[in-house]
Amino acid sequence: MNFAESSTMARNLEAYGYETVDFNEQADVYVINSCSVTGKADKKSEQAIKKARNKNDRATVVMVGCYAQLQPEKIASIRGVDLILGSNEKFRLPDYLDNLDKGSEPEVHTCSPEQARDYFPSWSYGDRTRSFLKIQDGCDYHCSYCTIPLARGKSRNQPVSEIVEEARQLAQNQVREIILTGVNIGDFGKSTGESFLELIRGLQEVEGVERYRISSIEPNLLSQEIINFVAESNKFLPHFHIPLQSGCDEILSFMRRRYPRQLFREKIAAIRDILPEAFIGVDLIVGFPGEDEQRFGETYEFLRQLDVSYYHAFSFSPRPRTPAWSMQQQVPDQVIKQRSQKVQQLAEEKKRAFYTANLNQTRPVLFEKSGKGKKSVGFTDNYIRVETSHSKPLQGTIKPVRLLKVTGQGTVEGTIE
Repeated sequence: MNFAESSTMARNLEAYGYETVDFNEQADVYVINSCSVTGKADKKSEQAIKKARNKNDRATVVMVGCYAQLQPEKIASIRGVDLILGSNEKFRLPDYLDNLDKGSEPEVHTCSPEQARDYFPSWSYGDRTRSFLKIQDGCDYHCSYCTIPLARGKSRNQPVSEIVEEARQLAQNQVREIILTGVNIGDFGKSTGESFLELIRGLQEVEGVERYRISSIEPNLLSQEIINFVAESNKFLPHFHIPLQSGCDEILSFMRRRYPRQLFREKIAAIRDILPEAFIGVDLIVGFPGEDEQRFGETYEFLRQLDVSYYHAFSFSPRPRTPAWSMQQQVPDQVIKQRSQKVQQLAEEKKRAFYTANLNQTRPVLFEKSGKGKKSVGFTDNYIRVETSHSKPLQGTIKPVRLLKVTGQGTVEGTIE
């Protein structure tokens, strides 16, 4: 979603006469669209300030986004920042730049979470292959580890008709695949009285867009109707990404998640029942407070048994102003690192097994770029990364590819049929 919003902010600036250049180049203005989901994300944003200043010490440096919204005072204390804009204000960046009076202290413009009521449409566009389309913002869930409700406010969205129109515009720009993204996309429709199912039914009818992917969707919001729709659709791809966060019911309770692990197991089984070839990715938080060896063991055994394609493991990062910040039984960093490595190893085994199970099949591949030599790289409908040799450029084309061999680099070699 940040990528979609960054692309939109760049287009807004271009409409005002700015020219976009690579962040590594010397520029007059550097805009850092920050994330604050982990402490590491905060540090990366701070490092980007230093990098910008080293490129051009006289440039205007702007910090926008979630970190800017949550900790503007901390950012203001960092040398080199001229302007700090929160979650709502970042979409009015050209106006703030026009009226900026650079002084010894940075200008700060943020609002409270209660005031973050506006919705700003966003989508990425550039390579004419795939686009991230924001369909929803904010969250009402208040999980005990998460700052997003503080940074982005309540769940909200624009009407189905307006998002469908945005998809039509992307189709006119030769975008072949759209990824639906947001903070909590399964919660779509709260502010308009609609539903996520209504949205995907509307998008299905857009001519020109050949493929849609659904990004991360909460297990308790992934209904059987949505699964059935994807199974029957000729555009929505067999690809799901579902956050689990823990395979231990006690930890799920500490996290304030809205489901037990049995519900998660049932969702995976429901997908596999009608879409056995689907890619299923799962998010996990390792080292949440209270996760002792027994509870981690429960999670690991649950992960091992699940028929999924990949795990993405996040190391727990305590965030200020969340209940988890002050919870007892914090897990030592070294233990978290060891557990993360163990889960990551399992994740690679799951992915390789999934890739291997798909060998000798022919699947449609959307090619995105050229790899080393004459190799072209793309993804199958069920999200297998494929490399194939071809004499002509393939970027932006969809070709049937026979999957032949899993490589040591985490891809599959294939041949066009």
